[in-house]
Amino acid sequence: MKPVHGLIALGLAALALPIAVLARPDMQATPQVPLKAPADFASIADPAARSAAIFTEMGKVIQSPRCLNCHPRSDRPRQGDEMVAHTPPVVRGPEGKGAPGMECATCHGNANVAFVNGEGSIPGAPHWQLAPASMAWEGKSLAAICAQIKDVKRNGGKPLAALVDHNGKDALVGWGWHPGLGRTPAPGTQAQFGALTKAWIDSGAKCPA
Repeated sequence: MKPVHGLIALGLAALALPIAVLARPDMQATPQVPLKAPADFASIADPAARSAAIFTEMGKVIQSPRCLNCHPRSDRPRQGDEMVAHTPPVVRGPEGKGAPGMECATCHGNANVAFVNGEGSIPGAPHWQLAPASMAWEGKSLAAICAQIKDVKRNGGKPLAALVDHNGKDALVGWGWHPGLGRTPAPGTQAQFGALTKAWIDSGAKCPA
């Protein structure tokens, strides 16, 4: 008898054909966007303007599909560079980890799992889940997202200082730079994103207009 997890994986491979198509490695992906370093903003004399400019640079990551897909405005995640609705249909559930009996961990483990045909993979990273509904970013301006990130009532109770490690070291956030074949990685590197986050906070954590 095949292990239960093996049966689940085989079933998902059949159900998730649209996912495989979206993640085909032979499909042309948008080239990865570089990120500027904090030092590149040193010429901006006004701290508030410099801070806003740094957050705008961070926005290249924040507004990429790798982030927005898990920060949807609805209770259904998005997927792929095209940000289409998740297939098979799933919902957020009471804690952002899926509905009872169909939790995110049913399909998404601690690492990507390649399809047997080599055409893409099922994404995976530790603690795979949706961002809280209070942190929905999809369809919002960068200024509005910035305000959410700073609001401890909406960001999961994180003070600004905690965002440096969250953005720069968290394993689930880090998946965005290692999404597997057929998906465009988030701009730059996670270390650069963390450094920009620190520079943004150190300069006053101002939001762009």
